[in-house]
Amino acid sequence: MTNTVVHVSDSCEFGGTEQAILQLMGGLDRSWWRPVLLHQDHAGARILREAARDLGVRSVAVRLRGGRRGVAQIPALVSILRTLAPRVVHAHLTEPLSCRFPLIAAAWARVPAVIATVQLFMQPRTARLPRLQHRIVAAAVDRYIAVSRHVGTQLQQCYGVPAPRIRVIHNAVAVERFDDCDGAPDRLRIRDGKSPIVLTVARLDPQKGHTHLLEAAAMLPGVEFLLAGSGSERAALEAQARRSGISDRVQFLEHRTDIPALLRAADVFVLPSLYEGLPLTVLEAMAAAKPVIATAIGGTDEAVVDGVTGILVPPADPAALSAAIRRILDDPGAAAHLGAAGRQRVVSSFSTRRMVGAIEEVYREVFREQRT
Repeated sequence: MTNTVVHVSDSCEFGGTEQAILQLMGGLDRSWWRPVLLHQDHAGARILREAARDLGVRSVAVRLRGGRRGVAQIPALVSILRTLAPRVVHAHLTEPLSCRFPLIAAAWARVPAVIATVQLFMQPRTARLPRLQHRIVAAAVDRYIAVSRHVGTQLQQCYGVPAPRIRVIHNAVAVERFDDCDGAPDRLRIRDGKSPIVLTVARLDPQKGHTHLLEAAAMLPGVEFLLAGSGSERAALEAQARRSGISDRVQFLEHRTDIPALLRAADVFVLPSLYEGLPLTVLEAMAAAKPVIATAIGGTDEAVVDGVTGILVPPADPAALSAAIRRILDDPGAAAHLGAAGRQRVVSSFSTRRMVGAIEEVYREVFREQRT
């Protein structure tokens, strides 16, 4: 008997969380699990919806609301879930209070297993209201999956989620996507074909620290920078590049589907985030055997081992970032060594098969508990 698993996303854009959803849905054992995607009815969810369709996954679009309208929407969500009749509802959270109304609806619909993966943790600005809301939501959740030990610790310390209800399952990457990648990426304007290339793949969002990367770029004449990703900060970042006189060395590539080819073209991968869960783009760069420079923040430091598989620098420190980039570009031998070690670490510890198997075991664990 196959068990329907409804994967819930309330995101209006495509990023690492959505990539993780696709990896999981694509990797589930279809002899046991039938994935269905419940997603936000928004133009920004188009990439997720179309990619799910390519995996043979049915999708259901719902305009998921917030605030009082979200509360009023709970009965309709209960009706949708009862029609789909899932054995599992698995919500994918970009922060701890994402998908809160679908999670409450899943409990009201008496779904046997309600799971929530927390991809990103942000410290609550005011403690009382978020903690109250989280207690209500947490009562509906049978198990939280934290994508890093850092996220799991924050769930305990900030929201009081008991440790036995948290499972740490690291994000993963399909390593084979980065094997023997042929062809060159499209629509690149490399000035002379000889300049070193720094690649960043991330949403154009303040969280990702692009402004500090552009400051570092101004300290590195002769180096090309490729910024792949879309987001609300593009205009501000383009203006910063113009003011700094580096527009001719910075390309904004929007959302890309040819990440393996971009990585092949790059000399170094950089992710200057201010906070993270466990970034997939870092794992992708490691899978492509590229040297990685990232910020020394929780989650990222569980993937990148400083001085072994990459270099970690303090967040919001353009000088340290530029120095690390220059260090990698000036020592191709060390760069190759870091890249090879990163590739081996991903293969051994961050494979899709390992992640999917661990999540399937969480589903079964909740089922076993309910039978006792």
